[in-house]
Amino acid sequence: MIQWSEQQQMIQKMVRDFVEKEIVPHLDDIEYNGVPPYDILRKLIKTFGMDVMAQQSFEKQLAREKAIAAGETVEEKKKDGPSAMAGEEAAMRMIPIIEICKHAQGLVTAMGVSMGLGGGAIMSKGTIEQKERWALPLLTLEKVGAWAISEPNAGSDAFGQMKTLAKRDGNGGYIINGSKTWITNGPYADTIILICKLDEEGVPADQRKIVSFILDSGMEGLEQSKPFKKMGIGSSPTGELFLSDVKVGPDRLLGGSEDGYGRSGAKGTFMQERAGVAAMALGMVERALQLSTQYAHDRVQFGRAIGQNQLIQLKLAKMEVARTNLQNMVFRYIEMTAAGQQMTLAEASAMKLYAAQAAMEVATEAVQIHGGYGYMRESRVEQLMRDAKILQIYAGTDEMQIIAIARDLLGRV
Repeated sequence: MIQWSEQQQMIQKMVRDFVEKEIVPHLDDIEYNGVPPYDILRKLIKTFGMDVMAQQSFEKQLAREKAIAAGETVEEKKKDGPSAMAGEEAAMRMIPIIEICKHAQGLVTAMGVSMGLGGGAIMSKGTIEQKERWALPLLTLEKVGAWAISEPNAGSDAFGQMKTLAKRDGNGGYIINGSKTWITNGPYADTIILICKLDEEGVPADQRKIVSFILDSGMEGLEQSKPFKKMGIGSSPTGELFLSDVKVGPDRLLGGSEDGYGRSGAKGTFMQERAGVAAMALGMVERALQLSTQYAHDRVQFGRAIGQNQLIQLKLAKMEVARTNLQNMVFRYIEMTAAGQQMTLAEASAMKLYAAQAAMEVATEAVQIHGGYGYMRESRVEQLMRDAKILQIYAGTDEMQIIAIARDLLGRV
């Protein structure tokens, strides 16, 4: 794949038109004035039929799982092998991410966590009953979802330093105590996937089992904080969760058992996040380059446009190199999906590492090209710079990507 197809370009234009009409006029409200983004996101989902597609996919998967549970013979899906449809679906996922991130990366984060991480966790590991009860409203964003793993003292070392505990109550249920922080959608979440440790007496803390629960807002003992004030991605509400003797029944144990969604499920979610960061970075870099090129063309200093200066040309050239690399990464991801192949941990982590650093470097240079104007909110490049920073932190910091890449490579020797 070396370029977008005609059909994909049509979708691009449709998404761009929606963004310009429905998102850009409300940027200040959702980025800086504390207006929740969910109504805009629901309008996006309905406009492009994403809710209908989600429901159809949900019903198809559920019918298949029920048939298997009833002992009926079901034709097994081929997990590997080429699939043009899979590639096209991957492209259709990437295009909205790219276009929205040109203006409001936080919207993609809020939507992705609710539908992809929250709804996706239930669809991949939940029981049939759990899927029927909680999944579809998350997949259509009728309800807002959160995926809670990080804690005040457990960021990159999410499992090792985790303090939130679920204790068996002796009647098949659990009592949960602890806190979570930096939780996307936390302040407004209706449904929360909570990852914690099992309180196993006599078992060392670092060896305790990781378990996950499905919580609902309003449960006794569960408190959701107000949104944090952050450096960037204001359109993605972030907050804390506090759990004080929250009682849950076995029906809320994700997967129906203590082994249903543990370390492997959470790690798989991190891999899923990393694949989307290149598309997010591509949107931001494309926008930064567009604004910078126009400004360098129009801005006159010392009798000529600043774009005539070689130092400015060098900055623009490096931006184009980053844009090309990121686009090729996205195209490669689409092609691998179509071929039925998965990236290695090293590849996914390398893509995330490069994408995050490229977005930050390009956004910083965009501010520099704009000079004093670039430091003003009106320019919008300062927002790109602030938004880009989070790509180097969430879904695994740059430092953790380096460790993951090295360990994966060395493990093959």
